[in-house]
Amino acid sequence: MMTPRRPIFKAIWSFALLAMATTPAAAAAAPALADAAGSYRIASSSTVQFSVPQTGGGGGIAGKFAKFSGGFRIDGGNIERSSVEFTLYPESVRSSERRIEDFLRSSAVFDTANYQTVTFRSTSVTQTGAGSATVVGTLTARGKARKERFEVTLTDWNKRSIAFTIRGSIRRAPYGMDVGTPIYSNVVEFDMNIRGQKR
Repeated sequence: MMTPRRPIFKAIWSFALLAMATTPAAAAAAPALADAAGSYRIASSSTVQFSVPQTGGGGGIAGKFAKFSGGFRIDGGNIERSSVEFTLYPESVRSSERRIEDFLRSSAVFDTANYQTVTFRSTSVTQTGAGSATVVGTLTARGKARKERFEVTLTDWNKRSIAFTIRGSIRRAPYGMDVGTPIYSNVVEFDMNIRGQKR
């Protein structure tokens, strides 16, 4: 006499229904740029970190900026019409040691006595995924302006606030900050976690 299989089939069917119900919800939870349309002010809870690797290994130089400002606008109808404006204040640079901070503020690097800000203004935004984009714009530091590129990924959005990770690699020599090369890399790696509050 065969053992009834109805309980087994019922369990399998219930599991399948659960999987179908939860998978779309998980996918829908991923934020998309188009959904987050609006104008935002960059919040002070953001973090702007950078590092300059030491050639051949070693500790390199790492730091962050304590003061910054700016905003951005996401065009939900056409992401490419979005825009970003960002200002860093080099005098607020922080590092592991006071002597490194003083060196970064000196005329060899940011020259904060003569240049109080570093600015970025976007010129193009190219969507690379539902929640990601490449932002190209003009970076101005020490009176020199150059085109730079940053990769942006949307990580959180709740109708009133938004969060991104932003990565970029910038050559420092064109801005007159090539002191220490080749012992230290000519490339500065930026690693930013930017939060915005809707205006």
